[in-house]
Amino acid sequence: MIIMQANKIYKTYGNKFNKQEVLKGIDLQVNKGEFVGIMGPSGSGKTTLLNVLSSIDRVSQGTIEIEGKEFTGMKEKQLAEFRKQHLGFIFQDYNLLDTLTVKENVLLPLSITGIPKKEAHQKFEQVAGELGINELKDKYPAEISGGQKQRTSAARAFVHDPSIIFADEPTGALDSKSASDLLNKLADMNQKRQATIVMVTHDAVAASYCSRVVFIRDGQIYTQLNKGDESRQSFFNDIINTQGVLGGAAQ
Repeated sequence: MIIMQANKIYKTYGNKFNKQEVLKGIDLQVNKGEFVGIMGPSGSGKTTLLNVLSSIDRVSQGTIEIEGKEFTGMKEKQLAEFRKQHLGFIFQDYNLLDTLTVKENVLLPLSITGIPKKEAHQKFEQVAGELGINELKDKYPAEISGGQKQRTSAARAFVHDPSIIFADEPTGALDSKSASDLLNKLADMNQKRQATIVMVTHDAVAASYCSRVVFIRDGQIYTQLNKGDESRQSFFNDIINTQGVLGGAAQ
């Protein structure tokens, strides 16, 4: 079942005298329960693509639907409501509020939906258990490690069961052990919850956890790889080879 459909996506910055076309007519479908990676050299448009797909930025042309709802023409108030219901975000720099505990940070998306306290706490216990942060619930962001902060950020993204979760370089600030802990947890939740995840990454190891990787070059889709029944190691090798052909493997 298709959960996200993007048609003829263009994104241009600047004015008619100094125009920069970053996305050039991208078509992309994502099915429910997919874990999709977006890769490409520096300046290829991958972050811009994530930003427009996740409603952080607006398209210059084209349409994007999530769960059959076309949001590219929505007014800000409608869009805020749409995000609240359908979208979860994991950012490279965590975006946690320093004055709130881990538990309070995770519960933020629920606090604005007005769900009963008991139900909110049950949801917290479940997602915190899956991400291994239960024992941190009363700590503040300054008291926990980068890996723990990112798992808190992931818990906040998952807690309200959004239609789709967008992750922007979620392992970019982590050491390799913390990165692999987080990726294993995301892959587990993708499987157990049938959670749909779209992740921008420059890291072939991170991308090897995905079920499909979309490669962007010069604002267009260059190629795609499907993992299928391949092992993660074999899929990693395919990703590295494609990066080599694409250029910018070391970006």
